[in-house]
Amino acid sequence: MTPARMPRLELEDIISTYEEAGQHLIALDGLSLTVGKAEFVALVGPSGSGKSTLLDIVAGLMTQDSGAVRLNGEVTTAKQRLGQSAYMQQRDLLLPWRTTTSNAALGLEASGVSRSVAEKMAAAELWRFGLDGFGNAYPAQLSGGMRQRAAFLRTILPRKELLLFDEPFGALDALTRSELQVWLAGLWEQERSSVLLVTHDVEEAVFLADRVIVLTPRPGRVAFELTVSLPRPRSRTMIASPEFIRDRATLLQALGFLGEPCP
Repeated sequence: MTPARMPRLELEDIISTYEEAGQHLIALDGLSLTVGKAEFVALVGPSGSGKSTLLDIVAGLMTQDSGAVRLNGEVTTAKQRLGQSAYMQQRDLLLPWRTTTSNAALGLEASGVSRSVAEKMAAAELWRFGLDGFGNAYPAQLSGGMRQRAAFLRTILPRKELLLFDEPFGALDALTRSELQVWLAGLWEQERSSVLLVTHDVEEAVFLADRVIVLTPRPGRVAFELTVSLPRPRSRTMIASPEFIRDRATLLQALGFLGEPCP
């Protein structure tokens, strides 16, 4: 495989287990998937299907029991993966004593950039994230949508080749979530990073992703994969298109909500 076609991320036969109430349980069972360079992949599945566990493994926060995790074609250990991706979890996790600019600079600081330089770099990007004029505001002074934008800036600013998003809009109201989905689609067009997004929202997956991977109930395995029909760039008007409606119905069927699961 040539370097240009090599996946940014490749998971091969991942098995992950854990102990709960004295029982030995399997979270992921032989899971394999890829995320290409400049590809946006969404992961959907029932609660408890191992989606967040998978992101923790990719980020290097957990070690799989068996199987290989490759970054740019190289097999990696959990320790080697630490810091190789940017990981945005479900809550914004902004520090209440830091301003918007200072919170956004944290990812760069963790990468070894001095605080003063990191804050200058963050301040220069505030306008692109809809935060112009709020650099000196504290998290308690921001709306939920603005807090998420600040968290996205913190995640993207270090310019990692692989971004991991775990339900980034899950805590938002429907209107704010819809607005930020459109905003993120536009931001991705500019950045073109490789993205692995975990979501429970089928419409969000279709709207944002190039491919959507459906997991089985625990233990998590790949049950179905859909290449999204929508062209890029994405716009909100596409949710009424025949392609969007068809892809949404296909995923719901794969999840077992409409008739028999897809083969």
